[in-house]
Amino acid sequence: MKVVVTGGAGFIASHIVDAYLHSGHEVHVIDDFSTGRKLNLNSNAVVHQLNVADREAANLIHKIKPDVLNHHAAQMDVRHSVENPLFDAGVNILGFLNLLEACKNANTQRIIFASSGGAIYGDKEPIPADEDHAKEPMSPYGVSKMTGELYLAYYYMAFGIRYIALRYANVYGPRQSSKGEAGVVAIFISQLLAEKTPTINGDGKQTRDYVFVGDVVRANVAALETSYVGGINIGTGRETDVSTICRLLQRGINSKIEAVHGPAKPGEQLRSCLETSLAGRVLDWRPEVSIEEGLKRTIAYYRENEFS
Repeated sequence: MKVVVTGGAGFIASHIVDAYLHSGHEVHVIDDFSTGRKLNLNSNAVVHQLNVADREAANLIHKIKPDVLNHHAAQMDVRHSVENPLFDAGVNILGFLNLLEACKNANTQRIIFASSGGAIYGDKEPIPADEDHAKEPMSPYGVSKMTGELYLAYYYMAFGIRYIALRYANVYGPRQSSKGEAGVVAIFISQLLAEKTPTINGDGKQTRDYVFVGDVVRANVAALETSYVGGINIGTGRETDVSTICRLLQRGINSKIEAVHGPAKPGEQLRSCLETSLAGRVLDWRPEVSIEEGLKRTIAYYRENEFS
């Protein structure tokens, strides 16, 4: 199968590229390296340094004529989307639409879209949220992901392009960047290994559903074969608050440094957790890596690659 993976030098998508190549697929990566790292790239992938919003990216889709587009390129910082919604929309909506039009004209058969369960549902009850939960995004980033799903539904209805939107919980694991605001697990690990004091925003009781990147990769592999069309939650169904994450990391690193509490971030969701039984039924997928094991593997990665 011929697959284009956008954002393929990034945290999640680089692992997906590895898995697709391991399965024997021909993989092309589109990445502008604004956040992706060349160190993450698999040497067996064909790499194209392009911005997904550029005409050259659409032309490349026409040339490659992929069977599948796996779209992970995104402006993914929720807080940055609040500060600059125009930039967020330019990448996450217009950039994606640029590729959708190209896929339509290239007769691409399937699109796998990295969506966000946490960002599109908001934090209203019931929690854990299933796929029919009310969509009330609390940030421009969440709006852009929901918009992407609406465009996918249109292109399926109008042109028959099958799609699956994987609505991720909070993904963590090896290769996650500790720079910027996103990725509290990576940020805390880097701070603790560097013997710096972690800062918890607010009271630390805000919860997230932390899903290990290896489990997310398995969902993307299963999505290549399913006949299902629509959105599917990819999470664990387990809420963990930020203070608990910090304590687990302190214990795993054997650090005596105590976290401090800073001001809460305006508009931050208080709770997020996903119900995932649909993924079990249509993808034969269930999370396999516990939060304790996942954090252990992530700490080991940072010790070896960032602090060795």
